[in-house]
Amino acid sequence: MDNGILKIFSGSSNPALTREICNYIGLAPGEIELKSFSDGEKSVKISENVRGADVFVIQATSNPANEYIIELMLILDALRRASAQRITVVMPYYGYGRQDRKVEPRVPISAKVIAKMVETVGADRVLAMDLHADQIQGFFDIPVDHLFAATVLINYFMELKMENLVIVSPDSGGAERARFFAKYLNAELAIIDKRRERANESEVMHIIGDVNGKDCIIIDDMIDTAGTIVNGANALVKAGASRVLAAASHGVLSGPAIERLKNSKIEQIVLTNSIHLPDEKKLPNMKILSVASLIGDAIQYIHNEMSVSTLFLKKIKKND
Repeated sequence: MDNGILKIFSGSSNPALTREICNYIGLAPGEIELKSFSDGEKSVKISENVRGADVFVIQATSNPANEYIIELMLILDALRRASAQRITVVMPYYGYGRQDRKVEPRVPISAKVIAKMVETVGADRVLAMDLHADQIQGFFDIPVDHLFAATVLINYFMELKMENLVIVSPDSGGAERARFFAKYLNAELAIIDKRRERANESEVMHIIGDVNGKDCIIIDDMIDTAGTIVNGANALVKAGASRVLAAASHGVLSGPAIERLKNSKIEQIVLTNSIHLPDEKKLPNMKILSVASLIGDAIQYIHNEMSVSTLFLKKIKKND
């Protein structure tokens, strides 16, 4: 099947990542005009011909999520009306992903609402990275390719050649993710047992596993207010860990996150550039890894009708 010419457009959320992806592929970003009226309404214009093209729109729906979501909807509608042959939404970060089920009566399943919006307005498929819950893929009735930043993070930690390494899950829900990292890094596994009293706050209880005298890496899908990560680091140090590092795919870093991380016992914080991080949120002990090649390869695989699932093992280096 001929999918037409490959074109990549960027929303306002992370144009730097889009430029990196386009440079990796060897393609100029699509020409698009994104403006805001004085009352806050968004204005979108596709400034080049996309008729019959295979179009990818890169937009992380991070803070301000509502603004970026509306902008994405307008871009999709503009591309559909301009007769693009196929439209793929690339979401390095899926906003509202934590609201993926009914946790109490009379509340929405917001993650599904966003999925239906993307689908209804005109997307033919979605390329997402590290969704908060795997079931979000089922909220779409169009194809969803799910990437994992683990390839980028694992390669980085392999280069550090840490000894007596323990991969730590900050809660029981992340145990599978931590076990995955531990497998490829030849590390032991530990889990932090905590009880969450209210939204965005957590209380660490105790450590399941041996961390005494070990180098520990806490692995999570995102760092938001940083309470979970910082409390986890404190618990690990109290249990005798010699070093504590933290890693996450998405650096949401809202509210008190920066202050908490600045005063924490975490030696290094490793994030990806799935969400644009302004300079005022960058700390000296932060390492930002690029996911441009991962997303760039996935875009080319989709365009050429190749299996995206084969990407993972190809991207991970051998552990010497």
